[in-house]
Amino acid sequence: MGRIIAIDYGKKRTGLAVSDPLKIIAGGLTTLSSHEVIPYLKDYVEKQDVELFILGEPRQMNYQPSENRTRARQFKEKLRKAIPTIDIRWVDERFTSVLAHQAMREGGLKKKQRQNKELVDELSATILLQTYLETIRK
Repeated sequence: MGRIIAIDYGKKRTGLAVSDPLKIIAGGLTTLSSHEVIPYLKDYVEKQDVELFILGEPRQMNYQPSENRTRARQFKEKLRKAIPTIDIRWVDERFTSVLAHQAMREGGLKKKQRQNKELVDELSATILLQTYLETIRK
């Protein structure tokens, strides 16, 4: 059984999360500079069985595409060309950053720790993936 990788793509940084092989639990993988993501994923899929990428779809509250949508679409095409054997699906990423900050507060992280953008991006990808896993289980 293959894993699922969630990608919270950003202009500067990209958060990644991965499921367990049974697709029950999402865990943070890493946060990388956005230009490092495709080489990282190519290496990762050579070592691990991955069956799907989910990519956060940047939208505004009114469902209109956000300013990052064009960059995310370009990234999706580059990823598809680099790793054509793995399907890529869009998943609505609205609220993931808000939920990440909320989880950090509720987890007792101090303000300085909550300002760690890399941690926020990785946690956002984890929330995106866990939400997706719960959706496919229903």
